[in-house]
Amino acid sequence: MKKNTSLRQFDLNLLVLFEALITERHVSRAAEKVFLSQSAMSHALNRLRENLDDPLLIRTENGLQPTTRAMEMLPEVRAILRQIEQTLTPPEAFDAAQSQRKFRIACTDFFEAVIFPELICHFHEIAPNIVIEVEMIRENASQEALEDGSIDLVVGIDANDDIPEHLIVEHWLTERQVCLINNKEWPVKKGEMSVISDKLPENIVESDKTCEERYPSLTLEEYISLPHVVFYDLAGSNISRIDDWLSRQQLQRHYIARTMNYMAAAKIVSQTNAIITLPRQMALLFKSLFDVHQIQPPEGIPDIDMVILSHPLYHQDPALIWLKQQIHLISRR
Repeated sequence: MKKNTSLRQFDLNLLVLFEALITERHVSRAAEKVFLSQSAMSHALNRLRENLDDPLLIRTENGLQPTTRAMEMLPEVRAILRQIEQTLTPPEAFDAAQSQRKFRIACTDFFEAVIFPELICHFHEIAPNIVIEVEMIRENASQEALEDGSIDLVVGIDANDDIPEHLIVEHWLTERQVCLINNKEWPVKKGEMSVISDKLPENIVESDKTCEERYPSLTLEEYISLPHVVFYDLAGSNISRIDDWLSRQQLQRHYIARTMNYMAAAKIVSQTNAIITLPRQMALLFKSLFDVHQIQPPEGIPDIDMVILSHPLYHQDPALIWLKQQIHLISRR
């Protein structure tokens, strides 16, 4: 009666020794091939014979010759060993120029408006066959979509938002916040206010000084006296970082509208007497689209620290590593 060998009982390392023995048909040469002693290889051959219930190699006038079963097993064992080796080999570098990969990114409208167009232009030059699709960030930071692979990255979420602990969080950008006001309202408001200075704050970098006019700054009292258009955070909370910062000073701002979309807020401001507080790069964009004026917010208004989220299951994917590198590259520009 033939012996049934369970995979759980079989030492898979013996497959490597089986391939060497049947290929070389010589115990000593097989031992040298896999860097074992002759006695260790002889012991392995005996274990194989016992587990497989077959002599495998039989001594003849022409030396050791494999049995019929051994010859039938050899190509299959070789295929198994090749597959295991390929599985254990680190993935090859991502070839963006030849890739036809489709990436899906869940993002904020900051990323979509400021970075995404530049990223697509960049890919058009270096990776013309790659496709990127973007969508809004879903509930719970798109955690389920990251896990099942339907979303590759979440980009632009505030580092202070409620982010599931097991997701991988990487710093992306720290963006200074500024205010926008209707250009028609600004001369009136400026006349009503004791604008402290037309000088740039000291923390503005030199490149800002060369490309921006000198913007006046609001005092905290002036800031909370104005009507605002405010934003939900990505979790739908009514308490933003700015509101939290104000509440710690026992202050609050009056708002006439709340939205999740920067474009909608800027359009409202362009047609009302309200102001918005938003990332500086978004303000630069809306100044070119709407009749609005930029103002510096009160000192102490918190910056926005934005992050990139990925899932541990795909964190070592060379394509995703490359994608994040390109996002950082365009963002630094």
